[in-house]
Amino acid sequence: MWQNSLDLWGTLDEHPLLHASLGLAVLLLIALVLGRVARFLILHAARLLGRQPALHWVNDLRENKVFHRLAQTTPSLFVQFGLKLVPELNAASQHFLGNVALAFTILFLTLAISALLDALLDIYARTEHARTRSIKGYVQLAKMVLFVFAAIVIVATLIDRSPLLLLSGLGAMSAVILLVYKDTLLSFVASVQLTSNDMLRVGDWIEMPQVGADGDVVDITLHTVKVQNHP
Repeated sequence: MWQNSLDLWGTLDEHPLLHASLGLAVLLLIALVLGRVARFLILHAARLLGRQPALHWVNDLRENKVFHRLAQTTPSLFVQFGLKLVPELNAASQHFLGNVALAFTILFLTLAISALLDALLDIYARTEHARTRSIKGYVQLAKMVLFVFAAIVIVATLIDRSPLLLLSGLGAMSAVILLVYKDTLLSFVASVQLTSNDMLRVGDWIEMPQVGADGDVVDITLHTVKVQNHP
């Protein structure tokens, strides 16, 4: 038995690529297990906190998978710091895999922030102000900016370049970007005018025969105003 173990270690020493691959497989397995454990602990703690009357808003965070997304960052974070422990892994491979793990961390953090915005929208929807002023358009715009910024940072991380370099390149394409997002920008301006001037509220009755709208306003978003037509 001892002889077989010595032969195995000798084989690994003679094949550094096999040694590094085995170390990466073990690291990935441990990271996945830690991710499962972290998700269980975080969700269990969130359920316990949500039972407290003063912390009922925690249930909104849990239902919108905020804690679930945060727990998903555990494997990539563990891989980032655990790559230094993998034997026979050269610096170039360690740097590349570290960037990939960092990109996954940024991705799941972005999804967690997006879920947090959805949860805040649900919490706001239960307040008195939600009946007169809708913030869904602002939340949608914030999520759009968040995903664009996150995409730039993730791409910059994967290609190992500064995000400022990509942003400077996007500056040269500002005209194209404005053309692509023209409708979104116009919708945002219109949404700001509607809410700031109190021109339209949820529950108002409007009639627009040209588009077949005749009923109560039930939702105001960045691009649309939903109307429930009367029969």
